[in-house]
Amino acid sequence: MATQLKALRPAFWLQAKRRLCVADPVLAGIIRRHPRISLNCRGDAFSTLARSIVGQQISVKAADSVWSRLRDTCGDLSPPSVLRRRALTLRNCGLSQRKVEYLRGLAGHFAGQHIDVAGLAGMSDEEVITRLTDIRGIGRWTAEMFLIFNLLRPDVLPLGDLGLLKAIGRHYLPGRAASSLQRGEGRRQVTQIASCWIPYRSVATWYLWRSLDPVPIEY
Repeated sequence: MATQLKALRPAFWLQAKRRLCVADPVLAGIIRRHPRISLNCRGDAFSTLARSIVGQQISVKAADSVWSRLRDTCGDLSPPSVLRRRALTLRNCGLSQRKVEYLRGLAGHFAGQHIDVAGLAGMSDEEVITRLTDIRGIGRWTAEMFLIFNLLRPDVLPLGDLGLLKAIGRHYLPGRAASSLQRGEGRRQVTQIASCWIPYRSVATWYLWRSLDPVPIEY
């Protein structure tokens, strides 16, 4: 059975909040409206990646619902417990056939010890992304969620995250749809806006997510 791990707040969190409040008045207002909450890591690499796969291209609310049913079905949501379930059983949790394949493939990687979790911690952000995206079903966004939520990397800017782009459109570029910020000049604008958040772009992203949904998501 999986060990219940205590949530861990990043050591840099308070310093990052102070730095961001000075650097960006807009973000400072968002941070002040969400006191006493923070990003937390529970340390389970498989769960972080599995939940990120579940959340690909669907809303946070829908992902929470599917994840809850998956946990109820698998009990101890570990690689062996996922591999023991039939594909149809996993489909009935609300997963697409492709996500079932991705999830079972991920479980196989962990069960076969093909992922060196301890080794990932010693890699650079881009090295982690390169390693994880070699696994079928894990793209750059999923790897970036792992960097933020599991490895607690402070300076990740997930430019493909629609929630982040929606929040930037709302607070910095009124009237701009998230879809217009995904490429070209829109992406350059987002990168420029985020330049004052360095070296804490993960923290800025987390607070911008909170401006859309005050309940923190955990991967």
